[in-house]
Amino acid sequence: MTQSLTHLNSQGQARMVDVSAKTVTRREAQAQAWVRYPDEAWEILSQNDFQTSKGAIADVARIGGIMGAKKTAELIPFCHTLPLERCKIQIEPDPATQRISILCSVATEAKTGVEMEALTGVSTAALTLYDMTKSLSHEIVIEEISLVSKTGGKSDFQRG
Repeated sequence: MTQSLTHLNSQGQARMVDVSAKTVTRREAQAQAWVRYPDEAWEILSQNDFQTSKGAIADVARIGGIMGAKKTAELIPFCHTLPLERCKIQIEPDPATQRISILCSVATEAKTGVEMEALTGVSTAALTLYDMTKSLSHEIVIEEISLVSKTGGKSDFQRG
C-alpha cells in the first residue's frame, strides 16, 4: 500500500482535500491528553477541590475544549467545516500520577472525519487547565496528546 500526504497535490503544493465525491457517513473520534503538575501545585489543587479564584478548573476547561473543537476549521488551515453532533469532554484527576486526564469524544455525519476536532478539543481543554493553574507553577506539562480512536470513513483506528 502506497501512502501519500493528502494535503499536497501532484506538484507538491498544499491544498484542501476535495471530499465532494465522498459519501456522508457517521464519523466519530476520541482524543486524549494529560496535564501533569509538580508536587506543590498538585497539593494546592487537591486541597482546594480543584477550584481556583477563576472557578472550577474542570468546568471551565470542558467549555474551552468544546469551543476549541467547534472552531477547528478556523484554526487548522485545510480542515473542513463540520457540523458537530456531539462533543463531550471528560476531565478526571489522577492522584497516583499527579496528572489530570482529558478525553474528548466527537461525532458527526459528514464526508470527512472528526479526528482534528477531537484533537483540537482535547488540546484546548489542556491549554485551559494550564491557563487556570499557571499561577501555581510554570512546571506544569501538557503531555501525550493523541488520537485514541476513530470510526467511519475508509478505515477505523483504535490505539493499542
